[in-house]
Amino acid sequence: MTIEERLNRIEHFSAAADEQRRKDRETDRALWRDTQQQLNDLALKLATLGDRIQEIAEESRAADRRLGERIAETDKRLGERIESMISAMGGYIREHPPTA
Repeated sequence: MTIEERLNRIEHFSAAADEQRRKDRETDRALWRDTQQQLNDLALKLATLGDRIQEIAEESRAADRRLGERIAETDKRLGERIESMISAMGGYIREHPPTA
């Protein structure tokens, strides 16, 4: 093999290696752009999810407040009913003393 043939083979090999590096660089850039787009989409979805979680938390706190108010009202009415029944029972016992 002559020096000229060797140089031609080296040039051919170098050109093929350069072409492969160019293709790899293009592929890497496309992957990087795709990854960046996916990260941006994910960030938007996370922001939306965070907003929705905040809304649910506010709704939950409001529902809890309403439930607390209902329980307090129910407890108050139940207390009044018990008090009235105890009072009525006391009145009945006064009017009808137990016989032994």
